[in-house]
Amino acid sequence: MQALSEKLCERIRRLGFDAYGVVGLDAVGQNYGTALQNYIARNHHGTMDWMPGTAERRSHPNNLWPEAKSALVLGMNYGPDSDPLVSLLQKDKATISVYARNKDYHGLIKGRLKELAGVLARDTGEDVKVFVDTAPLMEKPLAAHAGLGWQGKHTNLVSREFGSWLFLGVILSAAELTPSEPEVDNCGSCRTCLDICPTDAFPNPYQIDARKCISYLTIEHKGPVDLNLREKLGNRIYGCDDCLAVCPWNKFARTASEAKLQARAELGAPDLAKLATLDDQKFRAMFSGSPIKRIGRDQFIRNVLYAIGNSNDQRLKSAAQAHVNADNPVVRDAARWAVKRF
Repeated sequence: MQALSEKLCERIRRLGFDAYGVVGLDAVGQNYGTALQNYIARNHHGTMDWMPGTAERRSHPNNLWPEAKSALVLGMNYGPDSDPLVSLLQKDKATISVYARNKDYHGLIKGRLKELAGVLARDTGEDVKVFVDTAPLMEKPLAAHAGLGWQGKHTNLVSREFGSWLFLGVILSAAELTPSEPEVDNCGSCRTCLDICPTDAFPNPYQIDARKCISYLTIEHKGPVDLNLREKLGNRIYGCDDCLAVCPWNKFARTASEAKLQARAELGAPDLAKLATLDDQKFRAMFSGSPIKRIGRDQFIRNVLYAIGNSNDQRLKSAAQAHVNADNPVVRDAARWAVKRF
């Protein structure tokens, strides 16, 4: 077993990572992938067709890289500086998930992971590979094994120090690294995260049905949202933080120290009327470097129109009417639904 070098630990802190730990992959049993298999069997993945296709590789890190023996899991705090749910009460404004209020974290974290991976490879003389969310690797169970936190009843990672606000990255290593102590589940009898969900997306504790999850509906789902769910979206136009924000462990959370993860003022609670006027060029300019850009302008406008339809603000009716003859059928449908709501 090789312990992490002082040089590597110092570099981890200097690069802005707030938590880290190691898990030996021989300690990751076959039940690591059981929850994923059950999730897919229940069709809880919705239209995310890539998930069944990558399930085998996701079911254990060695299915992705057989030579890997250890995983160094790192967390970067992105805690908000204010209550992210306040904007839900401002019906003429939009609510954007905390993680998307500035730069896309994938590029930010991956560059720093590569730097750390280089140090780890030199220290151990063994190969390494870097992963940030986009690869078929389940970071949250690995993070729990590595002691960064535990998967709460809302299925997200919860940390004693950072609450629900940790971005994760993983470095797989062919070296046998000294493992950290795993974290235990500290949710107890609390079910605050389950009870707040506007769409009842949790059929049971520790289970989520993406087909009802607002993050899935506004980001991953490309077509029209079911009529019985549209009203429940409220003014959430990209993602949802309800179950994260109400976790009692957030009382220990801190505001993100990384400037690129701190919210841009104009994305804290932007005007729905202004967002509805964005053409493709203006949309790309406004969300350059943001994860929001990935869903494209039409899907974004679809979400904005649902929020306008939920606003009960007559001043926004004309913003919806401007899209009733849109070329995109999903946008057109959303606009006509919104207008009828008035």
